[in-house]
Amino acid sequence: MSSEDTSQERTEEATPKRADEAREKGQISRSKELSTMFILMTSAVVFLFMGQQLAASLQSLMKNNFIIERKNIYDDFFVFNTIVDSGREVLLAFSPLLGLLFIIAFFAPMMVGGWLFSPKALSFKWDKLNPITGIKRLFSVNSLMELLKALAKFILIVGIAVFLLWHHVYDLLSMGRNGLEMGLTDASSMIISCFFIVCLATVLIASIDVPFQLWNHKKQLKMTKQQIKDEMKDTEGKPEVKSQIRALQQELANRRMMEAIPDADVIITNPTHYAIALSYKPDEMGAPKLVAKGTDLVAERIRNLAAEHNVMIFPAPMLARALYFSTKINQDIPAGLYLAVAQVLAYIFQLRDSVTISTAPKPKPPVDLPIPDEYQHD
Repeated sequence: MSSEDTSQERTEEATPKRADEAREKGQISRSKELSTMFILMTSAVVFLFMGQQLAASLQSLMKNNFIIERKNIYDDFFVFNTIVDSGREVLLAFSPLLGLLFIIAFFAPMMVGGWLFSPKALSFKWDKLNPITGIKRLFSVNSLMELLKALAKFILIVGIAVFLLWHHVYDLLSMGRNGLEMGLTDASSMIISCFFIVCLATVLIASIDVPFQLWNHKKQLKMTKQQIKDEMKDTEGKPEVKSQIRALQQELANRRMMEAIPDADVIITNPTHYAIALSYKPDEMGAPKLVAKGTDLVAERIRNLAAEHNVMIFPAPMLARALYFSTKINQDIPAGLYLAVAQVLAYIFQLRDSVTISTAPKPKPPVDLPIPDEYQHD
């Protein structure tokens, strides 16, 4: 079954690997409403505190543009110079607001999803040019949700605007009886206050949209149980491959173990089910070392290889089992078995000397080897 199989429901939480892959593709949670809210609220706050100053600048600009002295009527460059000067004044007056809005527009989207630059998201995709895919996106559930959101925002903001106009209808009608300066001042104050109230609606919209976007993004990343299994296979390797690797590793370990048997000093056997190869070099080792061990067929191979290289074989069932279960390959034997192994090695070394020295008496093999209770195995 493919990891992209859609026949199963996406009920499992996204794994860290899937979340990282989605982030690399540029798929992160983003809230456009949050960015819009910050931009509009920043503008409203700036207008609230600097609105009168900006209105005075615009009023001065209107006077300079609508009052033309007689001598300037016949100047060919007067209109051009006036437009340039007016543009400079407007830019200078609004530059703090524009700079602040640029910073807000850059950092506000990072509040949901964090900073992200994804080259994959910028790459060209042919399916974007496919009209059928475009029609599917146009009539998808996400498009329907976006349409409903847009309608809800439109109704909310229009409703607030209509309420404000109805509330200030007498103020609007009375402005016509005021002078120009007083009318502009009253109009700017009313516009700024109404704009601030309308912008407050975006706070409500963003407070609903941000949790929805986080939930929707989490839902889109959910996986099926089959996808989880496939990812684990890709990450950890398929069981068949892992089994083959373990088999090869075991084969290499057995080969190295068999290569150490010719240099062993003694093979302690069960005598048929277990075989333990020990090596002890008094000048190099602090304690005897187990260099090979095995059961059944492996034990038989150890015994045959030992016989080919004239390595002593000593039957001691309890000691063989104790060494097999307590000591790993290439490790020193435990201290609790020092005395029993020492008796066996002493016998082996004496037997080896008796072979080289014909007059030396043959030693008797040790019996009743001392095996502590914690090392005894049936």
